[in-house]
Amino acid sequence: MSQRDILRIHLKALSMPTAVSVVDQVLEAGERENWSLETVIREILEREIEGRRQHRVERLAKTAALPAGKTLASLDTKRLPLRIQRQLPQLCTGEFADRADNILIFGLPGRGKTHVAAAVGHELVSRGRSVLFVPTFRMLDRLLRAKRDLELERELRRLDRFEVLILDDIGYVQQTREEVEVLFTLLSERYERRSVIITSNLVFSEWDRIFKDPMTTVAAIDRVVHHSIILEFGQDMTSVRAEHAAKRNKEAA
Repeated sequence: MSQRDILRIHLKALSMPTAVSVVDQVLEAGERENWSLETVIREILEREIEGRRQHRVERLAKTAALPAGKTLASLDTKRLPLRIQRQLPQLCTGEFADRADNILIFGLPGRGKTHVAAAVGHELVSRGRSVLFVPTFRMLDRLLRAKRDLELERELRRLDRFEVLILDDIGYVQQTREEVEVLFTLLSERYERRSVIITSNLVFSEWDRIFKDPMTTVAAIDRVVHHSIILEFGQDMTSVRAEHAAKRNKEAA
């Protein structure tokens, strides 16, 4: 058995699959370019570290359930208000998640709120952060089923694994008392511990349509606003969907 075979066996025993796959390539490069032993070892380890990072990002991308096409690359940032254009790069670093800050995105339908939230989510995943994107109505259905099965506490613990939870279109929730209760419980559980990104077509003064009870509304707003970053899409912005529809109609004509 050659020394390379023994090296591969040891690397495999140490659960270093990327290192196993590149060891021959690195050793041959080292021989050609007269690398030192330290350089060869460092190159093998760096390849393994990068391989593990890529595998982690792939796993996170699968569990995040982010809309595939709504990335930063496909976002027309020139349409965004100047303040949001300036804030976006900083948000994509994920530093807000380290502080357990929330991001609240308000605007009329079709202005790009979901795209911005998803784009930030994609960037966070690429940096190795755990994210979950879910329409609010689906999240409430998930929590209600868990509560019915006496599994709500366990479900909240599962959601706690995600550093950032993106609740899309909170303004479209059809609020029953049970839905309000589980939504408030979710926001309370993540308060000052985990971040939430919320998109809504309803400003805070209209959140009584979501939570119904005035006291619950005030308490919910207090939890999400404390330690938050607010992004507002101006009233003068046109609908992205309306623009796309007009463009298609023009091309068809």
